[in-house]
Amino acid sequence: MEFIQLEVADGVATIRLARPPVNALNFQMQAEIKAAAEVCDRRDDIRAVVIYGGEKAFAAGADIKEMEGLSASEMIERGAAIEDSFTSVARITKPVVAAITGYALGGGCELALCADLRIAADNVRMGQPEILLGIIPGGGGTQRLPRLVGPSIAKDLIYTGRIVDAKEALAIGLVNQLVAPSDVYTTALAWAKQFVAGPKVALAVAKESIDRGLETSLESGLEIEARYFAALFDTDDRKIGMASFRAEGPGKAKFVGH
Repeated sequence: MEFIQLEVADGVATIRLARPPVNALNFQMQAEIKAAAEVCDRRDDIRAVVIYGGEKAFAAGADIKEMEGLSASEMIERGAAIEDSFTSVARITKPVVAAITGYALGGGCELALCADLRIAADNVRMGQPEILLGIIPGGGGTQRLPRLVGPSIAKDLIYTGRIVDAKEALAIGLVNQLVAPSDVYTTALAWAKQFVAGPKVALAVAKESIDRGLETSLESGLEIEARYFAALFDTDDRKIGMASFRAEGPGKAKFVGH
């Protein structure tokens, strides 16, 4: 891949955005993000994922030069590819954290929304400024942002296109933690590493239960949870976890991942 570097070490994969200077998400890069996400989901030796744009910027949005000359019919095809790329990240069945530095705007913000957790630099700038171009977010922003921060805040950000600073991003729940810029990646990596020896199947179905439940009614969500809860009783990790709890107390189990 030309614009994405996939690095794997000690059970954690890093999807590193690598298109200087600001990681503008052109069509090729979007395709490479999808490919990297599918590898992370498929490989058994990868137990958690960090998405990182480097020390200067996470991603400052889509490549406007590529999109400017497209017609509506052409954008239908391209738009489907954009959503497919980001959805591939959201569907990774392992814990995923975005390590955000500099700017995460437009498509960059939408990519960050696909992670389970967002750790950001204390000087980060984030937002969905597409309205200032006469368009709306096209990579999931109108759907994932309101599910994260609530519809009123999402509408304010999308309607105005304004950029929020790190303090506001934390206050509205757009990011989960602020650290010094130099600590963003190491903090995200530390969060990811705690799942390397965790119960792989239970983590996957916990994520699936939450994500699917958010898309349906509470009643249906509870049914999803109940089915997954019962199914886990056939896993080795459930047996190991309960036996370890009785013998040694919580947090001592050595899971095998199935």
